[in-house]
Amino acid sequence: MLKNKIESILTDVSSALPEDIQHIKDEIETNLRATLNASFSKLDLVTREEFDIQTALLQRTRAKLDTLQEKLSEIEKM
Repeated sequence: MLKNKIESILTDVSSALPEDIQHIKDEIETNLRATLNASFSKLDLVTREEFDIQTALLQRTRAKLDTLQEKLSEIEKM
C-alpha cells in the first residue's frame, strides 16, 4: 500500500513537471522515490490490519475491565 502511495505521488509530480525539464524526469523520480522511502521509513506507521487487530484487542480488554469493575462493586457492597 505504501509503495502504491509513493508511486501515486511520483506520478502526480512527474505529470506536473514542465515540459522543458522532462529530460531529467528519471533523475527527479529516482531522487524523490529515495527521499519518500527514507521519510516514510522513519515514521512509526502500522498497517490498517495491525490497527484493526489492536482496536479489537483493546475493545475486548475494555469489556473485561468493565465486567471486573462491576464484580468489584458488588463485592464492596457486601
